[in-house]
Amino acid sequence: MAEPALGAALPLRARLSFAAGHFLNDLCASLWFTYLLLYLHAVLGYSHGLAGGLLLVGQVADGLCTPLVGYEADRSGGCGRYGRRKSWHLAGTTCVLLSFPFIFNPCLGCKEGTPQWAAFIYYLPFIIIFQFGWAATQISHLSLIPELVTSDHEKVELTAFRYAFTVMANITVYGLAWLLLNLQVDQPEQTEHLGIQDVSVFRNLSLIVVGLGAVFSLIFHLGTKEKLYPLGSVPQPQESTPLLQKEPTGSPRSVLVWKDWLLEPSFYQVAVLYMATRLIVNLSQTYIAMYLTNSLLLSKKYIATIPLVMYISGFLSSFLMKPVNKWIGRNLTYFVGILVILAFASWVSMSREMGAEIYGVAVLLGAGSATILVTSLSMTADLIGTNTHSSAFVYGAMSFTDKMANGLAVMLIQNLHPCPTELCCPACVSFYHWVMVLVTGGIALAATVFLCCIMIWPIRVRFHDIALQGLNEAGMQYHETESAEARSTSSTVN
Repeated sequence: MAEPALGAALPLRARLSFAAGHFLNDLCASLWFTYLLLYLHAVLGYSHGLAGGLLLVGQVADGLCTPLVGYEADRSGGCGRYGRRKSWHLAGTTCVLLSFPFIFNPCLGCKEGTPQWAAFIYYLPFIIIFQFGWAATQISHLSLIPELVTSDHEKVELTAFRYAFTVMANITVYGLAWLLLNLQVDQPEQTEHLGIQDVSVFRNLSLIVVGLGAVFSLIFHLGTKEKLYPLGSVPQPQESTPLLQKEPTGSPRSVLVWKDWLLEPSFYQVAVLYMATRLIVNLSQTYIAMYLTNSLLLSKKYIATIPLVMYISGFLSSFLMKPVNKWIGRNLTYFVGILVILAFASWVSMSREMGAEIYGVAVLLGAGSATILVTSLSMTADLIGTNTHSSAFVYGAMSFTDKMANGLAVMLIQNLHPCPTELCCPACVSFYHWVMVLVTGGIALAATVFLCCIMIWPIRVRFHDIALQGLNEAGMQYHETESAEARSTSSTVN
């Protein structure tokens, strides 16, 4: 595939190939967030604490790996003729493919009397390897966006393509889950509620997900062309480069390293907004299955159909992101998404029992989640701007706040569970009801405050620009002084 010229629009085939690069991650993330707690507790019978502990370990591992991978990905020069972003993507994909199937399989060698701490130790290395691979794939893929396109609207469009594939991945997972759950015709008396008989469902689902994701990762690597940046090729001051330019016509090139980002207020503004966005999206995805089965007392087939409706709604909404962003801007688009999330939370808080209206609630959650997630990612791309050489660190830091907050939030919720020794007691009916209200509506209100801060202090690089302005002024003074000295020397000679 020919490399597009700088400033040229990215061809449709290249955009689709790029979007396919995160499909494996999205498939695995859908299983991880939606079904991990349910699988460990309702199917394998582990305690709430152990299930939450494993998810917390995964989130902490991901959170720690993400900025480290981002830092190293910005410093590395790729592998041979393979670009640095795609090299990290390939390494991450390999780790995910080798580790993820073990997470949704019963502990090998564990028996009925095996203590739960042994199972915890068994799953630990697979989860850590998976999260490292997931982080490497995510950061390398995100950091390609500002390198492939330069226009703001093209960044939004590419992010929307990426999110459309995310939604397609979730639709695929939930569609497969529904199919596998409905194929349990040999045990009709046990199909209404989850139990040990459903181990094969999640095992087969994880294997299908890994195989399908591998195909899409191959499409990404074959169809995406990355510019080669050998180690040390990032523009840096050389010994032969004067500290101050003699000609005032050109301004110094803005080259931000990771230390510079830590001094930028906008970096923290975007980070907290992205964290709040991910808390809404991931926590609602994590607890929707428990809400359906334990609070609304619906059969287990709804753990596939309701999330499926959510992500079909999100898929359709993602295609509106570019025109809506262009029409009303980033901030108002995000605010519209927040209003939809608040409408969902209000509906859930006022309804203890639901029939067909559960599908309308799912549509609201899906559309609102898609809107705020795409817009927050676009804001991150706006923050990076032309500083693409350090984009992996920025995305890594954003993801670090997201992972740590999600892991701690899940562990807190698990420890607050009113039924520590059983799957669900009468008290957990209202527990999951209010969890769904607070993790959407409560966090949405906090996100509104963060959005107001961005509206008051818009996203832009401030301190580094001031330093560059000072450098420009110093350069102009140097040039004027040198010109005066030249005129004085010329006068003396004459």
